[in-house]
Amino acid sequence: MRIILDTNVLVSGILAEGLCREIVETHLPDHTPILSRRLWDELVNVLEEKFGLAPDSLPLLGLYHRLATWVEPSELKPSVCRDCNDDWVLATALAGEAEAIVTGDGDLLTLRRHRNLAILSPRQFLNPHYSRRGQ
Repeated sequence: MRIILDTNVLVSGILAEGLCREIVETHLPDHTPILSRRLWDELVNVLEEKFGLAPDSLPLLGLYHRLATWVEPSELKPSVCRDCNDDWVLATALAGEAEAIVTGDGDLLTLRRHRNLAILSPRQFLNPHYSRRGQ
């Protein structure tokens, strides 16, 4: 399945035990992550600015970078999300023909779907019922 892991899911997966870590370590290799320069820069910025972590020091981040299919999204017009910065997550997903966005962001989760794209919490993504429908 082609997926977007939102920055909040990746940061949680890299820094803390729990559902997001399970997604990053166990399930990511079974899927094709979609990534854009804008989303990568946001991830790197959060890790450096908020947590003082260099991307080169995080093997999981290197794996994500290598596994990802990189795309160049176009700006969504008109804006879709309450937070216009989240439009870039949607735009990246659409450019990469993703089937799902996995996020903890309420502004994205409130949409539930956009076009043919499912917008899921980490718990929803790990739900076996969803996995069977999504494949």
